[in-house]
Formats: sequence, C-alpha cells, structure tokens
Amino acid sequence: MFQDLLGHFDVMHVTAGLFVGVMVGLTGVGGGSLMTPLLVLMFGVNAKTAVGTDLLFAAITKTVGSTVHGWRDTVDWRIFRRLAAGSIPAALLSVVALQGLGEIGAQAEHVIIVFLGFMLILTAFAALFQKRLMRLARRGGGRHDRRALLPTVLLGAFIGVAVSISSVGAGAIGVTALLMLYPTLPVSRIVGTDIVHAVPLALVAGSGHWLYGDVDPVLLVSLLVGSIPGVIVGSLLSSRAPDHILRPALAAVLLFSGLKLLTS
Repeated sequence: MFQDLLGHFDVMHVTAGLFVGVMVGLTGVGGGSLMTPLLVLMFGVNAKTAVGTDLLFAAITKTVGSTVHGWRDTVDWRIFRRLAAGSIPAALLSVVALQGLGEIGAQAEHVIIVFLGFMLILTAFAALFQKRLMRLARRGGGRHDRRALLPTVLLGAFIGVAVSISSVGAGAIGVTALLMLYPTLPVSRIVGTDIVHAVPLALVAGSGHWLYGDVDPVLLVSLLVGSIPGVIVGSLLSSRAPDHILRPALAAVLLFSGLKLLTS
C-alpha cells in the first residue's frame, strides 16, 4: 500500500504542503488556518475530506514539535489538563453531530464552510493583534490561577468544537486566549502547551473523521512530504523573518480566505 501511495503523489499537493510548512515555521500560526482553505478553494477538495485529512496532518506534524517542547520543558501540564478536559469531549460530540448532519443532506458541508469562514476571520484578527492583546492582559495582571480554571476548560471546549468542524482554532486563537488568561507565564510555555494540546485533540478529531471516511490517505501523505521539510526551513528562517511584515500579510490572506468562503 505504501508503494501505491508513493506512486500517486501529486506535485501540487506536495508544493502546497511545502508552502504551509514554511509559513507555520515562520509564523507559528496553525497549519489548519492555511491548509484547509487552500484545499477547499484552490484544489476543490470536499470540505469534510479537507478537514479530516488536515486534522491527521496536524496531529503528525505537531507530534514532532510537541516532542521538542517536552524535551525543553516548555509545557505547562496543568493548563494542558484543563484544556483537554474541555476539548476532547467537545471534539467527540462535534464529530458525531457533524456526521449526523451529513446523513440528512448537504447541511454538514454548509456548516463546515460557514464555520471555517468565520474561524479564519477570527484567526486573522488574533494573529494581527496578538501582541497588543498580550500587553493589555499583562497590564491588568491576569486572573488568579483558580479563577482561570473554568475559563480554560471552556476555552478547551470551544477549541474542541472549532477544530473538529473546521480544523482551525488551536493555533493563533488558542495561544492568544491563553496569553490573556495566563499573562505572567512565558510565551514559550504558552506556545509549547498549545502545541502539545493540539496533538491529542487533532488525533481524536481526525480519527473520528477517518472512521466516517472523511480522510484521503494519498492526499495526507503528499502534504506531509512537502510540509516536513517546509517546517524545518521555516523554523530556521524564523529568526531572520520580518514579523512586522509577515503577520499583517498572513492576516490579510486569512481574512480574504474567510470572506471568500462566506461569499462563495
């Protein structure tokens, strides 16, 4: 089977994986924000298949990143448990509900397109104003740890629903919200925690889509072939990349993609 997959690589899909990998390495914004709309708008992939394939794509690629963060001890496992307590049950329920809609018509496709459009617009603003929001949260002193418990679980539930339906939400949105809830923590621990949390979440949601036949294995491997070297290249270049140019440009692309999906 593996040889069959190798024989069916699509150069355009490999190139798309490479592009998304480089952008993720440069900006840290989740691949779902870029990959899913790219598959739907440019390649005409069915929305459910795009989401399901991208979730497993994210689970595999972020496993490498989570290993690095775990080794560097940049993961707050207390926050991880709080997020997972909300996100995993929400992800399971969302996948089941989405498949229920699919059984009664084209509602699932419509829900995914609309939800994805709104999430891309929200991600664009989160990426653009992340540093400003973080500064405001630090001025306010943030929440006491116990008071942040329920908001963190609720944030996890929101991310679980968003990721399961659109594959978007665990990147810029999750990190921005966590920075506001825990402004005294180093950014590296917030980012590390978000990446590690994204692995089981994407795996659970992606496996659910796989069971319902919403994953294209050939497409998945093609994307991984391009994205893995892309992430490495982007990460190596990230220290030299002009963040003040990249983030507005990325936000503009996400905003355009979201509006395009909502008006298509």
